[in-house]
Amino acid sequence: MKPVEDLTEIEAAAELERLAAEIAYHDRAYHERDAPEISDADYDALRQRNTAIEVRFPVQIRADSPSHRVGSSPDSGFAKLRHRVPMLSLDNAFDVTDFADFVSRAHRFLGTSGEMVFVAEPKIDGLSINLTYEHGRFIHGVTRGDGTEGEDVTANLRTMKSVPDRLPGKPPALIEIRGEVFMTKADFLALNERQAEAGDKLFANPRNAAAGGLRQLDSRITATRPLSLFAYAQGEASEAVAETHWDYLRRLSDWGFSVNPLSRRVRDAAEAEAFQTEIGLKRSGLAYDIDGVVYKIDALTLQRRLGFVGRAPRWAIAWKFPAEQATTILQDIRIQVGRTGALTPVAELQPVNVGGVLVSRATLHNEDEIARKDVRVGDTVVLQRAGDVIPQIVSVIVERRPADAVPYVYPAICPACGSHAARPPGEVVRRCTGGLICPEQRVERLIHFVSRTAFDIDGLGEKSIREFYAAGWLHSPVDLFKLPEREAEVAEREGWGKLSARNLTRAIEAKRRIPLERLIYALGIRRIGEANARLLARHYGSYLEWRAGMNAATIVGSEARSTLGGILGIGPAIAEELADFFDEPRNVSILDELAAQLTIEDAAVPEAADSEVAGKTMVFTGTLETMTRPEAKARAEALGAKVTDSVSKKTDLVVVGADAGSKARKAQELGVKTITEVEWREMAGMPD
Repeated sequence: MKPVEDLTEIEAAAELERLAAEIAYHDRAYHERDAPEISDADYDALRQRNTAIEVRFPVQIRADSPSHRVGSSPDSGFAKLRHRVPMLSLDNAFDVTDFADFVSRAHRFLGTSGEMVFVAEPKIDGLSINLTYEHGRFIHGVTRGDGTEGEDVTANLRTMKSVPDRLPGKPPALIEIRGEVFMTKADFLALNERQAEAGDKLFANPRNAAAGGLRQLDSRITATRPLSLFAYAQGEASEAVAETHWDYLRRLSDWGFSVNPLSRRVRDAAEAEAFQTEIGLKRSGLAYDIDGVVYKIDALTLQRRLGFVGRAPRWAIAWKFPAEQATTILQDIRIQVGRTGALTPVAELQPVNVGGVLVSRATLHNEDEIARKDVRVGDTVVLQRAGDVIPQIVSVIVERRPADAVPYVYPAICPACGSHAARPPGEVVRRCTGGLICPEQRVERLIHFVSRTAFDIDGLGEKSIREFYAAGWLHSPVDLFKLPEREAEVAEREGWGKLSARNLTRAIEAKRRIPLERLIYALGIRRIGEANARLLARHYGSYLEWRAGMNAATIVGSEARSTLGGILGIGPAIAEELADFFDEPRNVSILDELAAQLTIEDAAVPEAADSEVAGKTMVFTGTLETMTRPEAKARAEALGAKVTDSVSKKTDLVVVGADAGSKARKAQELGVKTITEVEWREMAGMPD
């Protein structure tokens, strides 16, 4: 792939679009189907490249950026519960330089220097879980899910001996204890032997076996599975239980939880590197699978100050082990057409086990990547599974190439509609120009609309969408809400029946009430993912305000466009995509028809709604002397404020630091209230 430093703005935007779609696909394979198709190393490589491009081209950061996303939506077979504190993922390190960079970022955010103590814990390859205790009694347990809400698997967790039913002593009135459910290697092998004897499907690896055991709808089946738990983190708590993470782990042990005995305190990058080497040597002999080591800043006060960015905490990082590799045969190259028209090549492989995962598909990224590696159908290829979850083709073993293998010719026309597939100068993605006439784009947009993070309509998966589209029943999202009128016709189709048709009708009717952020995301506007949809919903509050704001933002140079582009996390490039969407009459017509069918809920009021700045639009300008700008913005958002980068008539408050310039002057001209940094600290409840 082209080095990040050599990318143009256009190339970066196209690459980020491809990476967002590819990572989302593999997230679903890993979290929803428990069937990863690529190695952890390959997956981490995708995320690394995505992050590197975002750092170099921040204006191109997408709303659906993988940096803002965790896991996947909860399974529909379980009740869903929201986490009081989000369960987020971790950024990755792969060598001592990455770790040192992580330490430097933390120091820059805090404005500090010197020694920083960490707790190192082996990273268990299992299923993250959140256990809630009230007055010492286990109330419920929830999987991580999409990081905001997960599956209620309380009944299954109660069957595990490693989950205490009561906490001894005087625990807090409320506490969320987090950990990893896993299966030992020995228990996994024994389980697969029993599966084979019974003629049942074998599990690919211990992680899949643990996930499958915990997600049983019948807890009696879970009780027969040898599941274990290591506790390692805390969510919400009604009172502090420790001053350091190390002391918190000791408290967990006192309460009867298993804590990884290999955990250790380290004081710098050199000690972390030594521990990484030590654990790497012990890895094969451990009773359980690990794919790296997690390093957390020990002081909980610093953890709270650092907070989170996107999908990950600023105070922790996962240092992954080197990649695992295997060879297999490339049987075919298939082109997928996405909802934005992007043509993405997928390698169909002879299935091969890479680090405990059976891999049959891998991404080929784009036509440049295929040409650079000279990948041909029939080739023997080297697969890499870095960090133990996602696969990519590293190289071709040319010596084993069949005599009749020919160079791959990338299609210049869309395989779905026959339209020209254009690749603008400087871009890496070839895109179908068919637009709304391309059946694959239309189908993919409908699939996106009903996906779990959008409208989440049970019974309307990819197969059903394609079936109803082929029948001529679906052309736009509006038609989805007309399907109940066809209930009798649905019931007569092969594989349906009256009960399933009735259930589909009920599922559709249940989604006529939808939160604003889900509606915005469901529309499939380019660069608008879950995170940016939430930002937009929170900023505008209601559908009518958002609709009016977007309509006004179609005018280049208008205050509405400036306000939109000034929303922290949105920016001018995404504002332009939104304006383009609303500038197309067909899009607006469909949206208005859709809105007439729905009850669209206003954005959720922030939990910190009682703070003095909740719901207000804030701007920070000038040099802050007692905290860094990122920390100040993070604190404002935590208190429910909307932080933007531009001052307008709709700005409520401007915090003015030293050497403030044009923003402070504009605030004065518009009569916007300004306060000093000292006044902001007092307002935010931050001690001197």
